[in-house]
Amino acid sequence: MTEAWGPGDDEPRPHRGPVKVRVPAKINLHLGVGPLRPDGFHELNTVYHAISLFDELTARRGDTLTLTMEGEGTGELELDESNLIIRAARALAARGRVPAYARLHLRKSIPLAGGLAGGSADAAATLIACDMLWGLGMSRDDLAEVGAELGSDIPFLLHGGTALGTGHGEAVSPILARPTTWHWVVAIADGGLSTPAVYRELDRLRDDSWPPAPLGGPDRLMTALRQRDPEVLGAALGNDLQPAALSLRPQLAEVLKAGHEAGAITGLVSGSGPTCVFLAADAAHAQEVAAALTAAKVCRAAVTARGPQPGARVI
Repeated sequence: MTEAWGPGDDEPRPHRGPVKVRVPAKINLHLGVGPLRPDGFHELNTVYHAISLFDELTARRGDTLTLTMEGEGTGELELDESNLIIRAARALAARGRVPAYARLHLRKSIPLAGGLAGGSADAAATLIACDMLWGLGMSRDDLAEVGAELGSDIPFLLHGGTALGTGHGEAVSPILARPTTWHWVVAIADGGLSTPAVYRELDRLRDDSWPPAPLGGPDRLMTALRQRDPEVLGAALGNDLQPAALSLRPQLAEVLKAGHEAGAITGLVSGSGPTCVFLAADAAHAQEVAAALTAAKVCRAAVTARGPQPGARVI
């Protein structure tokens, strides 16, 4: 990464050329959802994990703020003021007291509304790219403060790795464990699921006394990460939103069943869904599970991924 500094400068300068940032998708290894709070959010206790499914955002100088895109969701994703990329750029410009001028281009691989935080990932990439383009010189913690006002997952996607998220997910603390690569299969569904709709369904199910209790704390999951054993990790994965996602999209049960039959260590709905993720023993095992899921025709695509990955980075 090249910093835009000049001789004798004590402040970063605007970057002359384009800035390209790569940002990973996230999965939740543990997602414990508390009751609805008075502010409209649920109290969360989650373990985030960044995986090798990436979007790329390029920022160039401009005399206005524009957004174009290619890849996943082209023609479906709105590119106007409702888009988290535009909102992130405007929020950063306001914080830095600079004009919100940039030509932004998104190359998207993370599915829309898939439970993989694609929109939040793109917002995180925007904060990194525009901070460099405009020469603001903000720290990642500063950028995380801006991002937390826009989306609960954005602070994590600025840092990446594996981390504990609390509050409504925006308070992020890295989990210290010996370096280990975990291998995943990501089963991408046709169509998305609305995150607010999944949370509403969870509240409805709980009002009907099912499931009987929330998942609880992430201590078991964090202990499993430190043991570096896929079987131990698989037994510790959990997602309070899974029953609600299955209620709204019953066919996801077939995806989970197919992954089990394909020999995955375990599988679960990622976040609010409808993407399902499966843990594999190693890279070769992940390829086998992905091939079996593809052959079963229970999902639009099945791809392998590794984690943890660093957060949004200039490339």
